[in-house]
Amino acid sequence: MLIRISLIVAIIAGLAVGALNFTKIKTTIATTRAERDDYHHKLDDTTAKLHKTTTDLTKATNELAQVKVELTNTKKERDTAVAAVTDLKKQIASLQSNLDKDDKDLTDAKIELDKYHSAFKTPQEALSASKDVKAMEDRVAAIEDEKKILQRQNTRLQARLDIYEHPDRPVPLPANLVGKILVADPKWDFVVLNVGEDQGAVERGEMLVNRDGKLVAKIKITSVQKDRCIANVMPGWKLGEVLEGDQVIPAYPAQS
Repeated sequence: MLIRISLIVAIIAGLAVGALNFTKIKTTIATTRAERDDYHHKLDDTTAKLHKTTTDLTKATNELAQVKVELTNTKKERDTAVAAVTDLKKQIASLQSNLDKDDKDLTDAKIELDKYHSAFKTPQEALSASKDVKAMEDRVAAIEDEKKILQRQNTRLQARLDIYEHPDRPVPLPANLVGKILVADPKWDFVVLNVGEDQGAVERGEMLVNRDGKLVAKIKITSVQKDRCIANVMPGWKLGEVLEGDQVIPAYPAQS
């Protein structure tokens, strides 16, 4: 009987120990699984961050390469602009030198002409020297025409130079530059004017369109020919429909 009781106690004790060990093992397994899941979660999170970092790095590298390309292009454009400005300044200096020479020649020619006019007191005396007087008058007229041409060229070159040095500065146009619209395209908002280079029109020059004394629009010249020019209606300045026959005047008249 004692042996049976001892055996039962031993069995119960073994079951208790087994249950305790099972509980500990179960807890250990659960902890291990939790740690594994946490490790996998952290690994996935780290992998995602690494992928994002790699993507961002690739994007930044591409952007840096693009910036380098744009910087190179900007430097080339700057060098081209500097060369253009230098060339324009040389041309303007040369034109100014020619203008100064023409001014001197014109002054000298007028002095000579005045001498001829004052030297002859009677029509008979003047008639005998009429050929010389006519030649002198022709010379004065030729110099004045050449001076006008040089002044127009100088104005055009100065306007081109201002594109680089003063892009926001309004381009002045002759105060007497008054014209009319020959062709108007309402779809594309461009017009053709009956004034051109001979009248003093210059690219980027702005003109006011008016009809019966009322402002209709403001236009900017984009292309200039000998006696014609093309202009576009400026955004925000179209107060009405631009029509053929409308008058145009300088928005920024040059100071005389």
